[in-house]
Amino acid sequence: MANASDDIAPAADKVGGGFSRDDGASVRKAYDGVRTEMEDASRNHRKIAQSIRDLVVNPFARWCDAHESRIQDSQDELQARIKAHDRQVEVVKKLRSAYFNKCRLAEDIEEENKLAFQDPETSPKVNKNIPEIKVSPQKEEQEDEVYEIGDETYDAEQVKKILSHMMNTIKMGETKVPILGTYSNTSCGSDIVEYLQRHMGTTSVSYSERIGQDLVANGFLRLIGNVGNNFANSSKLFYQWRPKAFQISGIPDKKASISRTFSMPTSPESGSDSPVVGAVSEYLSGWNVLNNQHPNETPPERMRREARETDEKYKAGVKKLDELRCDLEEAMFIHLKFLERCELDRLKAIKTVVLDFSGTIGNVIPSLQSTVDHMILYQETIQPGGDLRYLLENYRTGRFAPKVVTYENYYNKVDEQTFGVDLEARARADKKRVPIIVTTLLTYLDHHYPDLEGDEARRGIWLAEVQLPQVHKLRAKVNNGKPFTPEILAEFDIPTIAHLLKLYLLELPGAFEQLWSI
Repeated sequence: MANASDDIAPAADKVGGGFSRDDGASVRKAYDGVRTEMEDASRNHRKIAQSIRDLVVNPFARWCDAHESRIQDSQDELQARIKAHDRQVEVVKKLRSAYFNKCRLAEDIEEENKLAFQDPETSPKVNKNIPEIKVSPQKEEQEDEVYEIGDETYDAEQVKKILSHMMNTIKMGETKVPILGTYSNTSCGSDIVEYLQRHMGTTSVSYSERIGQDLVANGFLRLIGNVGNNFANSSKLFYQWRPKAFQISGIPDKKASISRTFSMPTSPESGSDSPVVGAVSEYLSGWNVLNNQHPNETPPERMRREARETDEKYKAGVKKLDELRCDLEEAMFIHLKFLERCELDRLKAIKTVVLDFSGTIGNVIPSLQSTVDHMILYQETIQPGGDLRYLLENYRTGRFAPKVVTYENYYNKVDEQTFGVDLEARARADKKRVPIIVTTLLTYLDHHYPDLEGDEARRGIWLAEVQLPQVHKLRAKVNNGKPFTPEILAEFDIPTIAHLLKLYLLELPGAFEQLWSI
């Protein structure tokens, strides 16, 4: 019985479901332990989340907003400068067109007046069917006329033979010029020089150019489609044979003679030999003497005055455009350097965020310490300087290539500007084989090379980083087409002067294409 009661007693302590009271207490205890651990884990997770939010997410979000605002503000400022520059480019184009048109109109009116007051015997518009009465004294006077061409002098009969042979031999055609129209009876400068060397025995290109310039000076040729009236050996420069050349040589002019009056036909089929005579007629038809501020002016004088006025406006427009371009280049350099600093700051911020995040979770959850160690190891591989250099080397767009819009004088004068002018034209204006600015800068550097210690220091002045505004400041002082004294250069350091020469070469027409071809 004793053994049976011992067996029955524990069974009596069992409750429904087959568990004893002791088993229920242990379950509750285990449940309480698990709940406590879960509550602790939940508090830790909330603490981690709050720490991540306060120490990582919110600061980084504020930094991102400020970073975006900085980038956008700099870009907006640069875009405003670009738009101002583009607007001025369009203004300069219109001013250039107006200036060239005024000069062309003045030139055509002068040509009209010359033809209008010629004697019937010398006018090219004489009807061949009408008998001509030639006065012998006038003929003798005409034959006695002497022309100086090159180093020789020729009488009228010799010049007639020369011009006749030239105009029958040299290729002659039509040349279309934007804005101004189409010119007939034109030949390029290289063809004329080739003829002179082959048939007139000129020994050098320079002497051939002298003869060509004499042909221009004597009124046989004129430069078209370009500024000025200088003769040069170039396949891109075209010269029109003037009516005087046809008159003396006796060759019929393919171009219709210019009308002596300003009246124009109204029918569209009846065109004009001059592309701007219609504009002249329209201008003179609206001319009111009573409203004229210069009542004593003749039409040619008025045209010349208006040409001078448009010339001054055009010069001022080009000068303003050049200043805007220099300011824009300086702003672009500042913007790019600012972006470089911003990108470096962004890489450093990413590195800091990774480090703060790993430190936040590592201080609260010791079990994640191994993961945190790996994160710290990975963030060590982030090198802002090296990553920035990789971006610059792989995503660069090209070298600094400034493009200058220069003032183009109708009469081929380049006396008022130095930078951006064709090298040959600048040397011709300076009457030197090398432009004066190049020789002046190199001479100044040669005199100051002995002050530098060693070849490394001398080489360093060409490689030193110089602020572009400083170079532009010196450029503005010497960009007037005139020789300058070393006293102007003495205000600046040697690297700035060396970079001014580099800038001059970069701003030469076609310098960018030649640089890329090297």
